[in-house]
Amino acid sequence: MNFDLTIENLAQAVFVVNRHAKTAPNPKFLYKLKHESLKKLIEEGKAKKVGLHFSGNPHNSQQQSDVLVECGNYTFHIPPIRADFSDLPHLGKLDSCVRNPRATLSLNHAKSILQSYTGISEIQPPSSPNRNQHTYQKPVFKKLGERYS
Repeated sequence: MNFDLTIENLAQAVFVVNRHAKTAPNPKFLYKLKHESLKKLIEEGKAKKVGLHFSGNPHNSQQQSDVLVECGNYTFHIPPIRADFSDLPHLGKLDSCVRNPRATLSLNHAKSILQSYTGISEIQPPSSPNRNQHTYQKPVFKKLGERYS
């Protein structure tokens, strides 16, 4: 497929993928697609790291920071690297009033745009039969009085 890879289209595609990743049963690929896309956008100068925010959902600690990335009219959070703590200002707590604009892309279209931009493809795991699964054997019934040997 041929896509128009403008900054606004890419930012909208990242937004759609990120929104769906939050509720997906297996979000690993969607988050990887988001992260790699934002990384490439930053390297190309199409997006920029603005600062650090305290994470709304810290994992095993009391506080955790995320990097705020601005791309077009959209903002996103990505995990920080070590250099971000010294290079970027800390913006404090996330402002819940700031919202991204609505997006009209479907998830499949957004994934296609980002996959063509980054070159990452979703690899389906090969479906292999379960090794612990035993084949079913019919029960053997003996006549009353016979022995099982």
